[in-house]
Amino acid sequence: MCGILGVVSNGPVNQLLYDGLLVLQHRGQDAAGIVTTEQNTFHMHKGDGLVRDVFRTRDMRNLVGTMGIAHCRYPTAGSAASAAESQPFYVNSPFGIVLGHNGNLTNSDRLKQELYRADLRHVNTNSDSEVLLNVLAHELQASARGFRLDPDAIFSAVEAVHRRCRGAYAVVAAIAGFGLLAFRDPYGIRPLVFGQASTDRGTDYLVASESVALDTLGFRLVRDVRPGEAILVDFEGNFYSRQCAKNPVLNPCIFEYVYLARPDSMIDGISVYETRLRMGESLADKIQTSHRDLDIDVVIPIPDSSRPAAMELANRLGVNYREGFIKNRYIGRTFIMPGQAVRRKSVRQKLNAIGVEFRGKNVLLVDDSIVRGTTSQEIVQMARESGANKVFFASASPPVRFPNVYGIDMPSAKELIANGRSDDEIAHEIGVDRLIYQDLGALEDAVRSVNPEISQFESSCFSGHYVTGDVTAEYLAGIEAQRNDDSLARRHSIASTQLDLNLVEAG
Repeated sequence: MCGILGVVSNGPVNQLLYDGLLVLQHRGQDAAGIVTTEQNTFHMHKGDGLVRDVFRTRDMRNLVGTMGIAHCRYPTAGSAASAAESQPFYVNSPFGIVLGHNGNLTNSDRLKQELYRADLRHVNTNSDSEVLLNVLAHELQASARGFRLDPDAIFSAVEAVHRRCRGAYAVVAAIAGFGLLAFRDPYGIRPLVFGQASTDRGTDYLVASESVALDTLGFRLVRDVRPGEAILVDFEGNFYSRQCAKNPVLNPCIFEYVYLARPDSMIDGISVYETRLRMGESLADKIQTSHRDLDIDVVIPIPDSSRPAAMELANRLGVNYREGFIKNRYIGRTFIMPGQAVRRKSVRQKLNAIGVEFRGKNVLLVDDSIVRGTTSQEIVQMARESGANKVFFASASPPVRFPNVYGIDMPSAKELIANGRSDDEIAHEIGVDRLIYQDLGALEDAVRSVNPEISQFESSCFSGHYVTGDVTAEYLAGIEAQRNDDSLARRHSIASTQLDLNLVEAG
């Protein structure tokens, strides 16, 4: 999960891109980058850290131009701080291209070999986004007529990208001297929308991961980029679009609605906030039918993304809703932090209980999901330490039993608390008196009820079904080896050692 933006304007775009990244900061807190362009010249600044820390006034002054793209990177578990892998990426042959990517290519290793052996291209990092950039550059070279680009050549190149690349990808790219290109994989797994703004100088165009970026920047949402579709805006403001995939089928990632996206966003015609209300309704219905013996005094959400579900659940059950935890917003997400000890410490730093809301009560805690269970264990313990009589726990999503391979860096399967365990065993592990999970069918119905035109979703972390059809047992074994805590700890140690050496050399 990352945040991407692309804009073509009749005025400077640096402030638009910066403000847009701030709005999309929840999609990536590890690194950020902006590239602006004046016809054939790119201006780039990127680095590790939050948007506010990466860019200074002097950096913004250098980002001149009326077109640009921006990216904020999702913090992967145990990843080394590496400005080299922050985005956007740049390639200068055969055309100057900068690219930002949200998602994950499942055939990245094979593509890298093809680039080396057949396309005669060099990939300098371990990022699949750089692989994608080089595939696009190669196909643009093959499609261009005497190294002259036009919309037909660019769309033909995207068609070739779709034929070669597998997995999830929402992409923004700027092509020097031509314009802004954006496209989405044929399954539409990762979100991408575009909008317009009318000014006294003409029409501006903005592409973004979520509609909330358009809202806050004064753009009108036009629609989502369709699965397999590419859109193109040239420097003169001419807009083009084309379906570039043979059999596109929309399968939006259902975890976007559960947790990843901001509640005030619209994704594929669906209000994220409304889906979370519906999740609360279906959870309440399950409690009323299958857990009627529970004597619940108060419903308390785990802030922030579970609030709408918890409020609607409490309302439907006729039970008091209370805020029982205060959140420190300056702590990163715990399920993607390296090592159990670090995650446990981070939970205590991130949340603090309000004792009066727990003391002597039977409490139903509501969270959006349970991944490793580390956060849940600590929160339950905090509730008991605050005097709760009984602690029940409801998850707005089903058990997470399988790794995600489409851009969400969930841990290896063996480190998912639900993998190989029954609901009762999970309840025992996290220390609750009763555990209630959302059913997958109910979750899908909750999202689909807001937009009945969507018939299916990418829900592999719950079901184990990978919609692209190319995820094999061997592939999963490979990512298992890369994602387990021991492997991540080794990489983290190596990165820390290298950082220390660099500081010594610089000192």
